[in-house]
Amino acid sequence: MDITTLRSIATVLAFIAIIAVIVWTLGKSKKGFEEAANLPFADDDDMPSKQPVEKNTHE
Repeated sequence: MDITTLRSIATVLAFIAIIAVIVWTLGKSKKGFEEAANLPFADDDDMPSKQPVEKNTHE
């Protein structure tokens, strides 16, 4: 088996991996994507309040 055959096998395996990722991504339900898209519009009631940062001035 020469280097050209190994490169051909690696190319085919990479192509199959890319196709598998595309099929896996497109096969997911859109519910998760819709929830993620609406996150910026969600209420901040359940978020912890931001506390002002106090500076330490130890000299």
